[in-house]
Amino acid sequence: MGSSQRGNIPGIGARARQFGLRTVLIKAGDGTTYWSQFNAATVRTLHAWGLHVCAWQFVYGTHPVQEAAIGARAVRTGADCLVIDAESQYQGLYVQAQSYISALRAQIGSRFPVALAGFPYIDYHPSFPYSVFLGPNGAQYNVPQMYWRDIGTTVPSVYSHTYAFNQLYQRPIYPLGQVFDSPPASQINQFRAIARYYGASGVSWWDWQSAGASEFKAVWSPIGSIVGFVPQRTVASVGRGAKGDVVVWAQEHLAKAGMRVTVDGDYGQQTRHAVSQFQSANGLSANGVIGPATWNALLRYRPLSISWTLKKRGLSATVARAGAQTLPVPRSAALAARRNELGRSVGQGSPGHP
Repeated sequence: MGSSQRGNIPGIGARARQFGLRTVLIKAGDGTTYWSQFNAATVRTLHAWGLHVCAWQFVYGTHPVQEAAIGARAVRTGADCLVIDAESQYQGLYVQAQSYISALRAQIGSRFPVALAGFPYIDYHPSFPYSVFLGPNGAQYNVPQMYWRDIGTTVPSVYSHTYAFNQLYQRPIYPLGQVFDSPPASQINQFRAIARYYGASGVSWWDWQSAGASEFKAVWSPIGSIVGFVPQRTVASVGRGAKGDVVVWAQEHLAKAGMRVTVDGDYGQQTRHAVSQFQSANGLSANGVIGPATWNALLRYRPLSISWTLKKRGLSATVARAGAQTLPVPRSAALAARRNELGRSVGQGSPGHP
């Protein structure tokens, strides 16, 4: 915060009001370290300016229970919501993600608003436990880091790629755009306009200390429609040979629907057969591929409740019915990321090194 309005809290409130901002997000923790800048006095002052004040923390997964305690402390300090910044460090860590979510919810309750701010391109990160962070009892909101210039793509492309997979997790999506690295005002305006076409209720921006006068004006100035723009809202199809958390998510729903399937993140012959059976039972073309129509039918079921474990012996990964299961982590948890589309973890760091 020392780099934002020189750390002057009333100054932050005044600038937020000037540019129509409704919420500010303040970093409250990095790993197991609490940041003192997120304190009750700051929250009260910004509340007095009519702002919602949310906390966010960067998490690593090495000490998930302690990280949950950091998030809970920010909530007790007065946060209106909590944002989890989980990135490459949590890839493959299903058990740790579950420990973090369980410990967090035990302290803040099941209804306190929590969001995940993670990688936007889910298909690039097959081992990331999206199904835990965005699954039952997890974050109610999805805030993908859609930094188009950092990724090296266009604004329309970052939307179509992000939404194709993120929609599958059935959490409201609040796009997180960028004002760092001096994006043109036209691109910021385009990001805001396209959010409307995708039905987003709001957008947020990384980050205050990087934004100059032109960026602040761009996130506030009136915008119109984009002539001829049509959003690409079709969800991604998943079929034989696919691997990753999206497959885990599909298998959890297939199991809940009563199909016999192994929840392992591998779309092999067994999963293809289960999909075909599900399609036949629901009046769909039994081609063994989960396309938009099949996803629509499958996601009507709640996902299977799973307690992930690192233990392998004495456990069955085959689910025949829809009861809660204790299962070894999916095989897909060992997969490497295709690449980090963001190129860096911009929210990682200790005080003084954001």
